[in-house]
Amino acid sequence: MDQRKLHKTVEAIASQKFTDEAEMLEKVLNQIIELEDIKVTGGRIWQLDPLKSEYELMYQTGSLDKIEKYFRVQISDYPLFDLIAKERTVLGNETNEFLRGIGIMHYSASGVGSKIRVNGKLYYEYLLALNSESIDEDLRLTLNIIATALTSQINQFRYSFRANSLKADIDKARQLQKSILPEHEYRFNNYILFGLTDPAEIVGGDFFDYLEIGGESNILGVTVGDAASKGVSAAAEAMYISGALRMACNFEIKMAVLMRRMNSLVNKIFEDDKFASLFYGELSQDQGGLFLYANAGHNPPMFIKNDSDEIKYLYPTGPVLGPTPNAKYIIENINFDVNDVLLIFSDGVVDSANADFENFGEERISNILKENKHLTPKEIVYKILDALIIFSKNGSYSDDKTLVAIKRIS
Repeated sequence: MDQRKLHKTVEAIASQKFTDEAEMLEKVLNQIIELEDIKVTGGRIWQLDPLKSEYELMYQTGSLDKIEKYFRVQISDYPLFDLIAKERTVLGNETNEFLRGIGIMHYSASGVGSKIRVNGKLYYEYLLALNSESIDEDLRLTLNIIATALTSQINQFRYSFRANSLKADIDKARQLQKSILPEHEYRFNNYILFGLTDPAEIVGGDFFDYLEIGGESNILGVTVGDAASKGVSAAAEAMYISGALRMACNFEIKMAVLMRRMNSLVNKIFEDDKFASLFYGELSQDQGGLFLYANAGHNPPMFIKNDSDEIKYLYPTGPVLGPTPNAKYIIENINFDVNDVLLIFSDGVVDSANADFENFGEERISNILKENKHLTPKEIVYKILDALIIFSKNGSYSDDKTLVAIKRIS
């Protein structure tokens, strides 16, 4: 299961109505176990007792022998727990004799909720532990996304009790966000670009931008980003990432270095329930139509050649920005011939649902692209948007939507 789909799945489960956080955590754990894609056989939720420097077993489910309720482990017995505040998830060998005796030889532990200071160190208020046949790096990345989504939902659950309407401030935020977006249509050398973003609320977490690299304008950066969740907090993250990219492009930083620095910034600056996907590419004056790109966990853009209906998907070349601080990003490339089209979009386009809970999906997007590749980028974008509006009328789910089309014209 890809990272954004997993986050959406957990977010959808956790966004149901619950009486308290414990019920929400239990429901999410049970439904995660039912997901075939992540191959989890069971799990446990532990709650921090800061006064006793212990974690107490709050809930357990799965195929392993059950641990007695309210079983406790000392923080001091698990030195790896000290790393969770920085790395979110740790994998280790079990040292508790009782737990080893019931078959738990290895463990995973991922932090959820707020961080609480205990004896001068920070620890998460909840730990999520999953059982799997493979306690490996893939499980660690999976746990990172699950824990990030759960923490976000816990925060929203808490905020809902004290949220007040700040209409004037939100309106200012909307105007500010509109002011940083570029003009919809843009011409660069032999290319025409057209983009738009449609927030699900007054402000949103999607953004796109066209970035002139250096002072010579020989290279144009094109980016589409999507900060997880919706509303004001997502908009703030989107504006920060967009601004940081604009600043970085003045220094002509190599793309791999740029992506690593953006990932590090998101990890350090924002709370650990925040992350963003980002697609970034560069057009140049190269006669061969070279387009370099990196994809940080974003929906794969679609590239269609003028002389064919075959679509090439520009799959992620690294993880989403934020949860994995030392992630690396690979740079890939495509080549534009005349009248080739690249379509970049956010997951709000794919995931928009109709009244029957059916998603708009990639297939509908690709079919519209094939039928209309001869049109201008603006016309292609509006063809997709029009179809999306008709499809999702009275729909069950709406998220921020962004589309950018690039076409080589000579």
